[in-house]
Amino acid sequence: PPDGRRAYTANARSDSVSVIDTATNRTVGHPINVGKTPVGVTVSQDGRRAYTANAGSDSVSVIDTATNRTVGNPIPVGHTPQGVTVSPDGRRAYTANARSDSVSVIDTATNRTVGHPIDVGKAPVGVAVSQDGRRAYTANAGSDSVSVIDTATNRTVGHPIHVAGYPVWVAVSPDGRRAYAANSGSASVSVIKF
Repeated sequence: PPDGRRAYTANARSDSVSVIDTATNRTVGHPINVGKTPVGVTVSQDGRRAYTANAGSDSVSVIDTATNRTVGNPIPVGHTPQGVTVSPDGRRAYTANARSDSVSVIDTATNRTVGHPIDVGKAPVGVAVSQDGRRAYTANAGSDSVSVIDTATNRTVGHPIHVAGYPVWVAVSPDGRRAYAANSGSASVSVIKF
C-alpha cells in the first residue's frame, strides 16, 4: 500500500497470501486463502485492494486490505496468469496470462472481466500500466518481446517490440517515455523509448 506499512506476499505452495507489518517485519494474522498457486500480487494505489494472480486456477483473487479477507469469488481469467497490476485510477486490473498468450482486463468495480482477452506475444509473465493509464505493457518471455496495449480500445499497438532473451518483468517511467524490460535469459535490462 502507498503508506508502506504493509507488504503482501504470494505463497504459491500454500495457496495463500501473507501480510507483513513493515515496521516489525512480522506477519499480521493468518495467511489469507486465495486461488491455487498464487504467483503474483499487487496493491491498488489507494491501498484498499490487493490482487493475486492465481496460476493454478486461472483466476485473480481480490483482498480487502482493511479486513485482510477476500472479496467474493476468484475472477476467471486466461490460462496461467503470472503477473497482475492495477491502473493508477484503480478502475482496471490487468493479468498476463502465460499459457494463453493474452492479457485479461478486469473491471474493479464489478470484479468481472471486460471483453475478450487481448492477444499479445508468447508467454507474457509481467505486466505494467503507464502512470497516465493510457498504455499497458507486457513482458513476453516466450517471444523475447514487449507488447503495447491501448487501454482505451483494449487492443495492441503495432507489433511486439523485440528485446533481449526471456523478459519476465516490465516497468514504465513516471513520464511514460520509457519502458524497461528485465531479461532473465540474458541477465540484462532493455530500454524502450517512445
